[in-house]
Amino acid sequence: MTPDDWELWNAWVRAQRLLTRELDRGLQRDCGISKAEFSVLVTLWRTPGHEARVADLVESLGWEKSRVSHQLTRMESRDLVTPTRSGPSGRRTGISLTAHGRSIIQDALVVHGNNIRRHFLDELTPSQADAIRSWAEQTIERIEPAG
Repeated sequence: MTPDDWELWNAWVRAQRLLTRELDRGLQRDCGISKAEFSVLVTLWRTPGHEARVADLVESLGWEKSRVSHQLTRMESRDLVTPTRSGPSGRRTGISLTAHGRSIIQDALVVHGNNIRRHFLDELTPSQADAIRSWAEQTIERIEPAG
């Protein structure tokens, strides 16, 4: 790589890190939830009935099963989600949003969306947005092809 290549890469990594940090801080400061909690809540919010099997949540989030399990336990204690249980053992097989969780994610979507707009979208020209979208879609397709 050339020095210019390294400068571009380092600028991209730093900008991404700073943007992510600022958005995460906004979720914590303005909504009282972590990025991980937001990820779970928004995934359930987008699921029909706001309920999902734990295995489906693991797949949707791309996390290890143990991470999801620990996260759900913490979120249950905060009344953000509630388990659905089945079978003779009464094991948690699914998870759903509580009324409190629904309220939190509805507010967080507005706050987080405004922060994304303020820190990212509002600063882009239409041609910059098109270039980033095109690059991102190509990168996703190359690294994580369908099927």
